[in-house]
Amino acid sequence: MDNFKWQQSIDKLAPVVKEAQAKLRAIDRAEVADRSGATIDQQSNLRVEFLRREYVIDRDELTVKRVDDGAAPPSLMQSLILTYLHTSDGAPPIDRWMGFRELPNGLFYAQAFQSYTGAELVRDLNGDVAAFRQASEKLQAAALVIGSLAIGDAGYVFQVLPRLKLAVVMWAGDDEFPSQAQALFQESAPHYLVTEGLAIVGSLLIGQIVKAAQA
Repeated sequence: MDNFKWQQSIDKLAPVVKEAQAKLRAIDRAEVADRSGATIDQQSNLRVEFLRREYVIDRDELTVKRVDDGAAPPSLMQSLILTYLHTSDGAPPIDRWMGFRELPNGLFYAQAFQSYTGAELVRDLNGDVAAFRQASEKLQAAALVIGSLAIGDAGYVFQVLPRLKLAVVMWAGDDEFPSQAQALFQESAPHYLVTEGLAIVGSLLIGQIVKAAQA
């Protein structure tokens, strides 16, 4: 995602973050943990795993730090984690997969979202399905199967937050059609992040897949 698009997404998320910080202070952390799938450590801090990395949220200051090195992550990551904790309402995850356009207010931004997720994945991997498959398995993603059918030439489900999964599907190109890829969301996703937040998470996940493929 280019800097302009990132800034647009951050600007839209900022008011939600301020609301999340205020409301999180007023909600019992046990209730927050129950709704979001976060855990509570011995110091009564919340802990949450985001894109395979664990973070701790200070009980008093609501600051976010990485557990492994104690460093504060970029403000965008902090915003997403706090927003997730506030937005989570405990709705059961529903593994019916849908495109970005089906999210609340997603239709208008669907083309832009595809440009910096699915299209970017195809471009950065040169449409190499095997590279996508290898990277996904390196990230411990599960094969995407609906009923008894595999989706696409390769499809994987990624656990990005305790109660939020994203799926990514790739189709190999041929003489008539170019390679394609698409990020998909659980039907329950809006119960855990606002649409702008889901867009950013989708972009971050694609970046992680590309990085794993190029490592």
